[in-house]
Formats: sequence, structure tokens, C-alpha cells
Amino acid sequence: MSDPELAVVEFVLTTQVYSEHRDLDADDLPPDYRAVFWNDGEIERPLSATTTTARQATDVQQPWEAISGLMFTDRDDFSGTITFTDEDMAREWYLDRVDADHLNDNPVLASVFEDEIEGADYELAREDNRPIRADRVWIDNLLAEYFDEDDEDEQEMLDLVDIRAPEEVEMTMDDLVLTADQEGEIHKIVKAIEHRDYLAQIGLREIGKLLFVGPPGTGKTSIARALASELDLPFVEVKLSMITSQYLGETAKNVEKVFEVATRLSPCILFMDEFDFVAKTRASDEHAAIKRAVNTLLKSIDEVSLIEHEVLLIGATNHPDQLDAAAWRRFDEIVNFPKPDDQMRADILRVVTREMEILDFDPMEVARKTEGLTGSDLRLVLREAVLDALTEERTTLTQQDLLDAVEDFEERDNLKNMDMIDGDHDALVAGGDIAGASDGGSSAASDGGHDHSHDH
Repeated sequence: MSDPELAVVEFVLTTQVYSEHRDLDADDLPPDYRAVFWNDGEIERPLSATTTTARQATDVQQPWEAISGLMFTDRDDFSGTITFTDEDMAREWYLDRVDADHLNDNPVLASVFEDEIEGADYELAREDNRPIRADRVWIDNLLAEYFDEDDEDEQEMLDLVDIRAPEEVEMTMDDLVLTADQEGEIHKIVKAIEHRDYLAQIGLREIGKLLFVGPPGTGKTSIARALASELDLPFVEVKLSMITSQYLGETAKNVEKVFEVATRLSPCILFMDEFDFVAKTRASDEHAAIKRAVNTLLKSIDEVSLIEHEVLLIGATNHPDQLDAAAWRRFDEIVNFPKPDDQMRADILRVVTREMEILDFDPMEVARKTEGLTGSDLRLVLREAVLDALTEERTTLTQQDLLDAVEDFEERDNLKNMDMIDGDHDALVAGGDIAGASDGGSSAASDGGHDHSHDH
């Protein structure tokens, strides 16, 4: 909110309305407000608007100074509590400065003012407001409640999973470029989540287990995370090889714990990367403990349900050829992630360069010269173009900068694949870890920092 005066008045007004109306709950409070008042697993009434809570919730550094000139405001110098001396005047002042779109961002105020501003809708505001179960503070509280921080085994298990609140997922669906098939499957799963009660009523429970299949860098993890952001769902990510490689004697228990975490946090997305590890283990002479873990995993997948447990399960593999029938039949939908074609690469370039200034930019020309590259590769190309321009003190790029970066990328990629470099077997190749990008592939986003041989 750009107007500090309006931001602080809205915050104080929200605390008063919420404290007075017991029919409102934490899901009605804007997320930035909830974070301020969360205490020991709950938000207690009455809410107190102070200079400290107002600063934290609105990012206005001097909240009292912002509104001290208004006729209807007052502050207790000892406690720092901010109040209205005339609440009717405060409400009138606020309503003169907001429209329906603004009001619908705050379900608490939409609930009391929806009849006074045309287009204001409490139900719509509440539906669009991120629910408290998606807040980081709620997730941490739940984990602390169910998993003993003094129990070393339980804490080691939690270290094996990456749990993100939707607010911590940096990408959205708008940052991604999807194939028509991917869009169709995502749309179907969104509808299934919206109509869970109906699906349960008609007995259709075998739904909500997706397998993402495709080469590294084609967007599998990116889309799974963006879906968590889109649906306001906690995102639980686990790499199957990690579960079984670190604590051999506890592998089956660790698998069970991962599913326990997911069901405790439900509704959520459980993303299982490196799913081909299942098939490789079943076909090998691996340690018996690992085989038990894989059998436990398959059994757990059978038992978890989007309809009953509100857990959307997504598996991902770079090596579908290594999956056996037992792995395939665990999933009701297979989503293909091919390397992008010319048009997709051009679309990815348009998305990734939205904030860049590029003279004579022709994304299709670049796309045609980058056949075989994934979305994460394209981000690396753009990164090099930007860095090269910065060495010349330029923040405006040219089309030629991009074409030169494509050529440099191809040269470095060729060097990376050589067994040795003539003249110096131990030489370090500049940019030799050029493949160290995350799975951004068909997506226009990349998470960065991981080896390209793995799909993130």
C-alpha cells in the first residue's frame, strides 16, 4: 500500500473490527496482519494496534507520524497504542479513499463495508485471501506441535524434506510457459481440488497423483512449486535418494514420516523428486533396508489420497525408461515435459526478459538459434548476456548481445562435455559449471544453484 496514512488507518480499523466481530476468524485477516498477532499457535482477541504492530504489518516506519495530523487519531505515549477518538469519522475518512478492489483485499473490512461500496464482496475477499494454513508461522507451529524438537531422530527426518509456505515460492504460473497438455492437466487437478467433496460423494477417490516426466531443465519442479503458490498450499519436497542414503536402518520409518508430515500439513502438495530411484532399487541387489523402504513408499502412495487426506502427490523423473509397472500404476495422470520447441523458447524468452531493456529484441531469432536448449539453459544464456553488458557498464542489452551469449553458451557446453582439455589436463574451464541451473525448462523460471544432472 503506497499511501502510509491510508495503510495505518486501515490497519487500526481492521484490528478494531476484528476484535468486535467474533464471527470473523484468522482466515479473514490479511496475511501481513496475521503474522504480527500470531502467538503460541493462535491469534487472540482483542488485537492491539501499536506503533510496533503497525510498523510490522504495514512497513510504514513511522506509523504514528503518518496519521498524527488526522482529527480522529490518538496514541497512548506509554504503551504506544493507537486508537480512534471518533470511529465514525475514521470509517468515513477510510471509505472516501478506497474502492471495491482495494476493499476486497481485506476480508475483515469487506465484511462490514460491502453494502457501502459497490462491488465490495466479503465472500470473494475471503476466498481470495491466503488462508492461515498457508502461512509460514502456522506451518512451523504445526511441525513443532507434532514433532519433538528434542527428539534427534524426528529432527533428522525433518531435515530430509524441504517444506515451503506458498509465500516463500518465488515463481507463479505467470512466470511459466506450459504446453497445451500441461495446461490441461493442471486445469483438471485444480478443478479436482475445488470439487473434492463432490468427487468423494460419487466415490471417485483415485485421483490427484501426478507423474511429471521429462529431461532435466524442462520445468517439472518449477511448475509443481508454482502450483503450490497458485493454490495457496504448503509445498513438501523430498528427494527419494536422500531418504534412503543417509540413515540406512531408518529408511522405512523415514518414508512413513514424510507422508506423516504431508498429512499433518494437509491440504498440501507432496513433491517426490527422482522417482526413478524406486525402480532402480526394486531391480537391484540393494540392501534389504532400502528395499523395505521402497515397498513402504509404494504402500504409502497407495494409501494417501487427495480426496480423503487433501494431499496432492506429484512424482518427477528424468528417466521414465527406468520405471517398472509397479511405479507407473501408482499415478492416475502422466504429464510430459518435453524440451521446448521454437515457439515455446520464444515465449520463454519474452517472459524472462520482461524487466529487461533490449534493443531490436527478436525472441524468435534467438529461439531458432537455441534448438535443444531448455528453459534453464535459456536463463543461463540471458545471464551471460547481462553480465557481459555490465562489464561494459551497460544495462541496456542488444539483440547481438543475446546472439553472442548463445554462441558462448554452446562453446562452453562443448568444453564441459570434453574428457580433457588439450595442453592442460587439470585446467579449469571458465563457466565450466554452466549447467548448474535448476529446472526451469519449459518454464521461464529457474531456481538456480543445483547440478544440471538433477531435475529441480
